[in-house]
Amino acid sequence: MEFILIIIAYLLGSIPTAVWIGKKFYQIDVREFGSGNSGATNTFRVLGKKAGIPVLIIDVIKGSLAVSLAYFTNFNHHSNDFISLQLGLGVAALLGHIFPIWAGFRGGKGVATILGIVICILPTACALALIVFLIVLLTSKIVSLSSMLAGVSFPLILFFALNETNPILISFSVAISLLLIITHRKNIKRLLNKQESKVSLFKSQSAD
Repeated sequence: MEFILIIIAYLLGSIPTAVWIGKKFYQIDVREFGSGNSGATNTFRVLGKKAGIPVLIIDVIKGSLAVSLAYFTNFNHHSNDFISLQLGLGVAALLGHIFPIWAGFRGGKGVATILGIVICILPTACALALIVFLIVLLTSKIVSLSSMLAGVSFPLILFFALNETNPILISFSVAISLLLIITHRKNIKRLLNKQESKVSLFKSQSAD
């Protein structure tokens, strides 16, 4: 049963929202423009907010739905087995988003899908990490930097601010942070070379 749910979670995560919306309504594959990713940020940049907003929302929902599949089991909702299954489902959805079977295994960086996952599992830590994201975004206007710093802050918030000691959750939070750094390798190079683009906040079109 758990294996089947993990497969379903991967397939949910694999839904290439940006690719399908771009091709259906704009006759554009967003992966051929901008950063080459099929995530919400690149969609905002290439197609604007009318496409970017639904892509962002759906990608968040993908992560939340995948994690929620755990409720179809008989596990105690407060047990480590249940938490481990939620995390496994979330990771499956995240891998689906990054390597989508429906779009040639060329996906996005997974920031929105991670958000959907942690909202369900660790809502307080997620909210505090979102505050970090917004503060950095408002001051730097760089989405990639904001995402990475929010990700790095996540395990620190969980352990030091919320006193979480569950090794499963701590390990997951560290893994998420490392994954965000890995998927933003090109952004890190551009940041170091002072070539990373900034978003135009509060305008109809954004770029990062």
